[in-house]
Amino acid sequence: MIEPARSKLRGLYAITPQGLAPANLLARVEAVLGGGVAFVQYRDKGTGGARRAELAGALRRLCRQYGARLLINDDLALALAVDADGVHLGGTDGDLVAARQALGSGRLLGASCYADFDRARTAVSAGADYVAFGAVHPSPTKPLAVSAPLSLFTRCRAELAVPACAIGGITAENASPLLAAGADLLAVISDLFGAADSAARASAYQPLFKEHPRDLPQSATF
Repeated sequence: MIEPARSKLRGLYAITPQGLAPANLLARVEAVLGGGVAFVQYRDKGTGGARRAELAGALRRLCRQYGARLLINDDLALALAVDADGVHLGGTDGDLVAARQALGSGRLLGASCYADFDRARTAVSAGADYVAFGAVHPSPTKPLAVSAPLSLFTRCRAELAVPACAIGGITAENASPLLAAGADLLAVISDLFGAADSAARASAYQPLFKEHPRDLPQSATF
């Protein structure tokens, strides 16, 4: 298990798309891992339990191979079953305090906070290791999502001192202002998995993190 120190929660965060055949999904995930993705979130609302567990296990092995971390979307039991690096919970997808207790200190807990800073404050109090704000841009995945302003990232860094994840319509071309505002994680679906060359597209993000270096305050580390 990779130690999930908050000071290391920074980088490109690939969220798996719906509708890909298992072999294609694994090939595309391996491509983005090769391009420098540091985190993968397995999001799958439609596949049956046995197949989801099989895919999650395969993704875990891929992530270990590339030194990346795997989180499971909205399924704490699956995350624990496949020894994933953590779980990400939406606003109605589980109790954060209970998830923190089940995960222990060795796994990550992420929380969707949309455009609600008070929700983020509550999530951090419950033990979340990072909070996600979005949609930061119009998103083909969630076209009706409320717009999240850049000020949320600046405020999160100043007041909560935990990493903030930006999500929603992010591309390599529009990502720089998010990092400048205080985002540490860039969660991307379409711009990675919809690209003709997913590895090259993932690689295009890497210089942006070097252009906006950041160390979290000491109080934010374990």
